[in-house]
Amino acid sequence: MKIAVVGAGYVGLVTGACLAAFGHRVRCVDNDPVKIAALKEVRIPIYEPGLSELVAQNMAEERLDFSTSLAWAVADAEAVFIAVGTPSRRGDGHADLSYVYQATRNVAEELIGYTVVVLKSTVPVGTGDEVERIIRDARPDLSFAVVSNPEFLREGAAIEDFKRPDRIVIGTEDEMAREVMAEVYRPLCLNQAPIMFTGRRTSELTKYAANAFLATKITFINEMADLCEKVGGDVQDVARGIGLDRRIGNKFLHAGPGFGGSCFPKDVTALIKTAQDHGANCRIAEAVASVNDQRKRAMAWKVVQACGGSVRGKTIALLGLTFKPNTDDMRDAPSIAIVTALQDAGAWVRAYDPAGMEQAQTVLQDVEYAEGPYEVANGADAVVIVTEWDMFRALDLDRLRRSMRSPIMVDLRNIYAGGEAEARGFLYTGIGRGMTGPGTTIQMQDALVAGT
Repeated sequence: MKIAVVGAGYVGLVTGACLAAFGHRVRCVDNDPVKIAALKEVRIPIYEPGLSELVAQNMAEERLDFSTSLAWAVADAEAVFIAVGTPSRRGDGHADLSYVYQATRNVAEELIGYTVVVLKSTVPVGTGDEVERIIRDARPDLSFAVVSNPEFLREGAAIEDFKRPDRIVIGTEDEMAREVMAEVYRPLCLNQAPIMFTGRRTSELTKYAANAFLATKITFINEMADLCEKVGGDVQDVARGIGLDRRIGNKFLHAGPGFGGSCFPKDVTALIKTAQDHGANCRIAEAVASVNDQRKRAMAWKVVQACGGSVRGKTIALLGLTFKPNTDDMRDAPSIAIVTALQDAGAWVRAYDPAGMEQAQTVLQDVEYAEGPYEVANGADAVVIVTEWDMFRALDLDRLRRSMRSPIMVDLRNIYAGGEAEARGFLYTGIGRGMTGPGTTIQMQDALVAGT
């Protein structure tokens, strides 16, 4: 099939490369000439494992190409995927659909013959109706269909998710469009990936509902972690105990500093705004957003407590900055609120991240960046694990401790066992670990209260 992808950002680039790998002829178009020039030279503007190799392979086999010419990309396409950004709109939190609507207007001018216009961007309920109206007004005699096909890609595992998805959701009431979309995803039949055809509005809502539910699981286990610290429980055992229940499942039950990234924060907010616009209650999602925002900054207070109640004049070393490992994405990363709060408390922050430091410099001020995990800890008063990169899971703890001024470790991802770190001489603080013992949260709090 001949397919056009409008937007060569994260979703568009992964979509285009994977569809080309299925054997389709894919043309990706973007209005940024610098980005297109880089992609033609296989210089990928985002960090995603395996993406460079996939792009290079499909370009070499002439199934994938890039251009700034929309007419070239769309003219003979059987399906046109719109994969432009839908960030939160400033002021009210609604999804900003200006890029989607502008792309729609531009695409409408270039369509020839029956074409399926596929909304891959994450959009609120009813957006497909407006896209259809825009095209119909511009081209009243054109034969076309508008389909919702939300992405469910995890940053850091996007290629695997696209090629071996849990499900493919396609929203359309048009029989011809259904046949076209079935052909687009036909190569996945070998993997027996379930394709779910539904109404367009249902498909649009499914994306938001999925992300809001996963965000709810994260927020719930984070609140259980806080309770564990108060009552002397272990949140990891709690998570395992409830996760073994197949009705609940063990995914997204890892306590930490809160969720971030390009999807969960904005999608939860957009779902709340959609509910408000339609007079429906969405109180659980509202609570999730509020609790998650408060949690990020509260993690800085955990560091302050671990340092004896004050970090003024102290050097705090952060291991990891991105919102999750295997990405360079800093959007709504918990590290942003943590760094800001530590700086407000008078600390000097030094940081290291394997992939995210370039992006971090655009959103963080007055941070010193180091070249590695041991360099960042050199002379530090505390080391804080913020992102669970694999390289942080097997550090030489003896070497790390010797390089530090004070042997304080705050593990916001629980990648080390408290006893393991303490055996190496660290005063260790984890998340949701309320067990008694040297350096644990309960004992530190008791010492602070006692003034010792």
